[in-house]
Amino acid sequence: MDYANILVSTDRGDAAPDRIRLASGLARRFGATLTGVAAHKVPAPILVRDVYDAAEQEERNKAQVLGILEQARVLFERSAGEETRTDWQAALAGPITHFVEQARAADLVVVGRRGPEDEDPGPLGVPPGPVLMEAGRPVLVVPPRLVHLKATRIVVAWKDGVEARRAVSAVLPLIPGADEVFVATVGADARHEGAKAVAGHLARHGAHATTHLLRAVGNEGGEILDFAMRQDADLIVMGAYGHSRLREWIFGGVTRDALERSPVCCLMCH
Repeated sequence: MDYANILVSTDRGDAAPDRIRLASGLARRFGATLTGVAAHKVPAPILVRDVYDAAEQEERNKAQVLGILEQARVLFERSAGEETRTDWQAALAGPITHFVEQARAADLVVVGRRGPEDEDPGPLGVPPGPVLMEAGRPVLVVPPRLVHLKATRIVVAWKDGVEARRAVSAVLPLIPGADEVFVATVGADARHEGAKAVAGHLARHGAHATTHLLRAVGNEGGEILDFAMRQDADLIVMGAYGHSRLREWIFGGVTRDALERSPVCCLMCH
Protein backbone atom coordinates (compact mmCIF):
# COMPACT_ATOMS: atom_id res chain seq x y z
CA MET A 1 0.00 0.00 0.00
CA ASP A 2 1.48 3.33 -1.12
CA TYR A 3 0.48 6.88 -1.92
CA ALA A 4 0.38 7.40 -5.70
CA ASN A 5 -0.99 10.96 -5.84
CA ILE A 6 -0.47 13.54 -3.11
CA LEU A 7 -2.44 16.78 -3.25
CA VAL A 8 -1.04 19.94 -1.66
CA SER A 9 -2.78 23.25 -1.07
CA THR A 10 -0.80 26.05 -2.72
CA ASP A 11 -1.18 29.68 -1.69
CA ARG A 12 1.09 32.72 -1.50
CA GLY A 13 1.47 32.72 2.30
CA ASP A 14 4.84 32.48 4.02
CA ALA A 15 4.17 28.89 5.13
CA ALA A 16 3.39 27.58 1.64
CA PRO A 17 6.94 26.87 0.35
CA ASP A 18 7.82 24.71 3.38
CA ARG A 19 4.51 22.84 3.15
CA ILE A 20 5.12 22.10 -0.53
CA ARG A 21 8.69 20.94 0.20
CA LEU A 22 7.38 18.57 2.88
CA ALA A 23 4.74 17.17 0.52
CA SER A 24 7.37 16.88 -2.22
CA GLY A 25 9.58 14.83 0.08
CA LEU A 26 6.70 12.43 0.71
CA ALA A 27 5.99 12.19 -3.02
CA ARG A 28 9.61 11.27 -3.77
CA ARG A 29 9.60 8.73 -0.94
CA PHE A 30 6.66 6.87 -2.49
CA GLY A 31 7.38 7.59 -6.14
CA ALA A 32 4.12 9.54 -6.22
CA THR A 33 2.89 12.47 -8.24
CA LEU A 34 2.66 15.73 -6.31
CA THR A 35 -0.34 17.76 -7.45
CA GLY A 36 -0.42 21.44 -6.57
CA VAL A 37 -3.87 22.98 -6.27
CA ALA A 38 -4.93 26.62 -6.22
CA ALA A 39 -8.12 28.49 -7.03
CA HIS A 40 -9.48 32.01 -6.86
CA LYS A 41 -12.90 33.35 -7.83
CA VAL A 42 -13.07 36.24 -10.27
CA PRO A 43 -14.58 39.19 -8.35
CA ALA A 44 -17.81 40.53 -9.75
CA PRO A 45 -17.80 44.00 -11.34
CA ILE A 46 -18.90 46.82 -9.05
CA LEU A 47 -20.31 50.30 -9.61
CA VAL A 48 -20.65 49.67 -13.32
CA ARG A 49 -21.81 52.41 -15.67
CA ASP A 50 -23.13 50.13 -18.39
CA VAL A 51 -22.74 46.67 -19.86
CA TYR A 52 -19.49 47.63 -21.59
CA ASP A 53 -17.97 48.85 -18.34
CA ALA A 54 -19.06 45.60 -16.65
CA ALA A 55 -17.37 43.54 -19.36
CA GLU A 56 -14.16 45.57 -19.10
CA GLN A 57 -14.09 45.22 -15.32
CA GLU A 58 -14.65 41.48 -15.59
CA GLU A 59 -11.76 41.11 -18.04
CA ARG A 60 -9.45 43.14 -15.79
CA ASN A 61 -10.48 41.13 -12.73
CA LYS A 62 -9.98 37.85 -14.59
CA ALA A 63 -6.52 38.90 -15.77
CA GLN A 64 -5.56 39.87 -12.22
CA VAL A 65 -6.74 36.52 -10.82
CA LEU A 66 -4.91 34.60 -13.56
CA GLY A 67 -1.76 36.49 -12.61
CA ILE A 68 -2.18 35.47 -8.98
CA LEU A 69 -2.65 31.82 -9.96
CA GLU A 70 0.42 31.97 -12.20
CA GLN A 71 2.48 33.26 -9.26
CA ALA A 72 1.19 30.33 -7.19
CA ARG A 73 2.18 27.88 -9.95
CA VAL A 74 5.71 29.27 -10.10
CA LEU A 75 6.01 29.01 -6.31
CA PHE A 76 4.74 25.41 -6.41
CA GLU A 77 7.17 24.27 -9.09
CA ARG A 78 10.12 26.01 -7.46
CA SER A 79 9.31 24.56 -4.01
CA ALA A 80 8.55 21.04 -5.28
CA GLY A 81 11.91 20.78 -7.02
CA GLU A 82 12.92 19.16 -10.29
CA GLU A 83 13.23 15.64 -8.87
CA THR A 84 9.54 15.35 -8.05
CA ARG A 85 6.94 14.37 -10.63
CA THR A 86 4.33 17.13 -10.50
CA ASP A 87 0.93 18.15 -11.78
CA TRP A 88 -0.83 21.49 -11.47
CA GLN A 89 -4.57 22.05 -11.07
CA ALA A 90 -5.77 25.66 -10.93
CA ALA A 91 -9.25 27.08 -11.43
CA LEU A 92 -11.31 30.24 -11.39
CA ALA A 93 -13.39 28.98 -8.48
CA GLY A 94 -13.62 28.97 -4.72
CA PRO A 95 -10.40 27.51 -3.25
CA ILE A 96 -12.13 25.10 -0.86
CA THR A 97 -14.58 23.83 -3.49
CA HIS A 98 -11.83 23.28 -6.06
CA PHE A 99 -9.49 21.57 -3.58
CA VAL A 100 -12.20 19.17 -2.42
CA GLU A 101 -13.07 18.35 -6.03
CA GLN A 102 -9.43 17.54 -6.83
CA ALA A 103 -9.21 15.31 -3.75
CA ARG A 104 -11.36 12.71 -5.51
CA ALA A 105 -8.23 11.56 -7.38
CA ALA A 106 -5.78 11.71 -4.44
CA ASP A 107 -4.56 9.23 -1.84
CA LEU A 108 -3.45 11.93 0.60
CA VAL A 109 -4.14 15.66 0.84
CA VAL A 110 -1.80 18.14 2.52
CA VAL A 111 -2.97 21.45 4.00
CA GLY A 112 -1.51 23.99 6.39
CA ARG A 113 -2.38 24.36 10.07
CA ARG A 114 -4.69 27.30 10.75
CA GLY A 115 -4.47 28.31 14.40
CA PRO A 116 -5.34 31.70 15.93
CA GLU A 117 -1.66 32.71 15.88
CA ASP A 118 -0.89 31.36 12.40
CA GLU A 119 -0.52 33.64 9.41
CA ASP A 120 -3.50 34.22 7.14
CA PRO A 121 -2.48 32.63 3.81
CA GLY A 122 -4.64 35.00 1.79
CA PRO A 123 -7.40 34.36 -0.76
CA LEU A 124 -5.87 31.11 -2.05
CA GLY A 125 -5.72 29.59 1.42
CA VAL A 126 -7.56 26.37 2.25
CA PRO A 127 -8.37 25.80 5.96
CA PRO A 128 -8.16 22.18 7.16
CA GLY A 129 -11.61 21.99 8.75
CA PRO A 130 -13.75 22.04 5.59
CA VAL A 131 -11.30 19.73 3.83
CA LEU A 132 -11.55 17.21 6.66
CA MET A 133 -15.34 17.32 6.54
CA GLU A 134 -15.77 17.12 2.76
CA ALA A 135 -12.78 15.58 1.00
CA GLY A 136 -13.29 11.97 2.05
CA ARG A 137 -9.52 11.50 2.04
CA PRO A 138 -6.78 11.35 4.70
CA VAL A 139 -5.67 14.89 5.50
CA LEU A 140 -2.14 15.76 6.60
CA VAL A 141 -2.19 19.03 8.55
CA VAL A 142 1.25 20.67 8.50
CA PRO A 143 2.39 23.33 10.99
CA PRO A 144 4.42 26.29 9.72
CA ARG A 145 8.19 25.98 9.33
CA LEU A 146 8.27 22.20 8.87
CA VAL A 147 9.99 21.02 5.70
CA HIS A 148 10.40 17.27 6.33
CA LEU A 149 8.25 14.44 7.64
CA LYS A 150 10.23 11.32 8.41
CA ALA A 151 7.42 9.71 10.46
CA THR A 152 9.93 7.72 12.48
CA ARG A 153 8.09 8.15 15.80
CA ILE A 154 4.31 8.04 15.40
CA VAL A 155 1.61 8.57 18.02
CA VAL A 156 -1.76 7.02 17.20
CA ALA A 157 -4.45 8.76 19.27
CA TRP A 158 -6.90 5.91 19.52
CA LYS A 159 -10.63 6.26 20.11
CA ASP A 160 -12.67 3.37 18.78
CA GLY A 161 -14.73 4.90 16.00
CA VAL A 162 -14.96 4.97 12.22
CA GLU A 163 -12.76 8.07 11.94
CA ALA A 164 -9.89 6.63 13.97
CA ARG A 165 -10.08 3.31 12.14
CA ARG A 166 -9.77 5.12 8.82
CA ALA A 167 -6.82 7.12 10.15
CA VAL A 168 -5.02 3.92 11.15
CA SER A 169 -5.51 2.55 7.63
CA ALA A 170 -4.29 5.83 6.12
CA VAL A 171 -0.97 5.71 7.99
CA LEU A 172 -0.07 2.17 6.91
CA PRO A 173 2.21 3.30 4.02
CA LEU A 174 4.35 5.13 6.59
CA ILE A 175 4.54 2.28 9.09
CA PRO A 176 7.47 0.34 7.54
CA GLY A 177 9.70 3.40 7.94
CA ALA A 178 8.78 4.06 11.58
CA ASP A 179 11.10 3.21 14.46
CA GLU A 180 8.40 3.44 17.15
CA VAL A 181 4.60 3.60 17.12
CA PHE A 182 2.81 4.64 20.31
CA VAL A 183 -0.89 3.76 20.44
CA ALA A 184 -2.34 6.06 23.09
CA THR A 185 -5.89 6.21 24.38
CA VAL A 186 -7.01 8.99 26.69
CA GLY A 187 -9.92 9.92 28.92
CA ALA A 188 -12.09 8.49 31.65
CA ASP A 189 -13.66 5.97 29.25
CA ALA A 190 -10.35 4.88 27.70
CA ARG A 191 -10.03 1.14 27.15
CA HIS A 192 -6.68 -0.60 26.98
CA GLU A 193 -8.10 -3.55 25.03
CA GLY A 194 -8.84 -1.50 21.92
CA ALA A 195 -5.43 0.15 21.90
CA LYS A 196 -3.77 -3.22 22.34
CA ALA A 197 -5.68 -4.67 19.39
CA VAL A 198 -4.67 -1.74 17.18
CA ALA A 199 -1.04 -2.10 18.24
CA GLY A 200 -1.18 -5.75 17.28
CA HIS A 201 -2.66 -4.85 13.89
CA LEU A 202 0.13 -2.33 13.24
CA ALA A 203 2.73 -4.87 14.35
CA ARG A 204 1.53 -7.16 11.56
CA HIS A 205 2.45 -4.35 9.18
CA GLY A 206 5.96 -4.15 10.60
CA ALA A 207 5.54 -1.62 13.40
CA HIS A 208 7.28 -1.74 16.76
CA ALA A 209 4.10 -0.71 18.58
CA THR A 210 3.38 -0.12 22.27
CA THR A 211 0.17 0.89 24.04
CA HIS A 212 -0.32 3.73 26.50
CA LEU A 213 -3.33 4.58 28.68
CA LEU A 214 -3.44 8.29 29.44
CA ARG A 215 -5.61 9.60 32.26
CA ALA A 216 -6.21 13.23 31.33
CA VAL A 217 -8.26 15.46 33.59
CA GLY A 218 -10.23 17.94 31.50
CA ASN A 219 -7.98 18.58 28.51
CA GLU A 220 -7.65 15.37 26.50
CA GLY A 221 -6.27 17.15 23.46
CA GLY A 222 -3.55 18.78 25.49
CA GLU A 223 -2.60 15.43 27.00
CA ILE A 224 -2.25 13.85 23.55
CA LEU A 225 -0.03 16.71 22.35
CA ASP A 226 2.06 16.61 25.55
CA PHE A 227 2.43 12.83 25.23
CA ALA A 228 3.59 13.21 21.63
CA MET A 229 6.20 15.76 22.72
CA ARG A 230 7.44 13.50 25.54
CA GLN A 231 7.92 10.69 23.01
CA ASP A 232 9.70 13.02 20.58
CA ALA A 233 7.09 12.10 17.96
CA ASP A 234 6.99 13.74 14.55
CA LEU A 235 3.51 12.55 13.53
CA ILE A 236 0.15 12.23 15.28
CA VAL A 237 -2.53 10.02 13.73
CA MET A 238 -6.13 10.52 14.80
CA GLY A 239 -9.77 10.60 13.80
CA ALA A 240 -11.38 14.02 13.39
CA TYR A 241 -14.68 14.55 15.12
CA GLY A 242 -17.05 17.39 14.35
CA HIS A 243 -20.13 18.64 12.55
CA SER A 244 -21.09 21.54 10.33
CA ARG A 245 -23.59 24.27 11.08
CA LEU A 246 -24.33 27.00 8.53
CA ARG A 247 -20.91 26.37 6.94
CA GLU A 248 -19.12 26.99 10.26
CA TRP A 249 -16.78 24.13 11.10
CA ILE A 250 -17.03 23.05 14.72
CA PHE A 251 -14.79 20.33 16.12
CA GLY A 252 -14.45 18.70 19.49
CA GLY A 253 -11.66 19.55 21.91
CA VAL A 254 -9.04 16.98 20.85
CA THR A 255 -9.49 17.72 17.15
CA ARG A 256 -9.52 21.48 17.72
CA ASP A 257 -6.31 21.34 19.74
CA ALA A 258 -4.59 19.38 16.95
CA LEU A 259 -5.85 21.67 14.19
CA GLU A 260 -4.90 24.87 15.97
CA ARG A 261 -1.73 24.20 17.93
CA SER A 262 -0.08 20.86 17.19
CA PRO A 263 3.67 21.45 16.73
CA VAL A 264 3.98 18.29 14.61
CA CYS A 265 2.13 17.01 11.56
CA CYS A 266 -1.27 15.42 12.15
CA LEU A 267 -2.70 12.77 9.85
CA MET A 268 -6.47 12.95 10.29
CA CYS A 269 -9.59 11.32 8.87
CA HIS A 270 -13.27 12.17 9.25
